[in-house]
Order: sequence, then C-alpha cells, then structure tokens
Amino acid sequence: MEEKKVSSFLDKLKEKAQKQSNYGGETEIKEAEMNLRNCPNCGAGRAKQDGVTHCAYCKFEFLNVKLTDGLYIKKEDNSI
Repeated sequence: MEEKKVSSFLDKLKEKAQKQSNYGGETEIKEAEMNLRNCPNCGAGRAKQDGVTHCAYCKFEFLNVKLTDGLYIKKEDNSI
C-alpha cells in the first residue's frame, strides 16, 4: 500500500514559486549603449528621447508638433 504525502500549505507555496516565470518575460541581455544627439543650434548634448521637443540650453525647437483630430481624441475648439 502506497503512502500519500499530504502537502502542507507552505510546501504548496514553495512549489508554486519555483514553477512561476518572470513577470514580463525573460530578461534580454544587451550591450551597454548611449543614445545621444547634439543640438544643431548650440551643440549641447542631450539624451535622445521621444517627446523632447526643445533644447534645454538654447530653447532650439527640435520638433514642431501640431495636434490634429485623432481616432479617439479630438482637438479642442477654444472659440466658445
């Protein structure tokens, strides 16, 4: 006759913790890099980030963004 092993609550938690995977998937190993861009007006270095529109030093405008009607968001009408 086989003996059935009764798992305690703590044993079940340990077993579950060992089986689970990393949140967000496996870690991707990449080479270290610096993503920089120089201001064409004053030459100051800055981190290349999406959404940065002006130079922090000379206020040169990198991107001129105009809002238009989108799929879900409509531009505001301030004539009221």
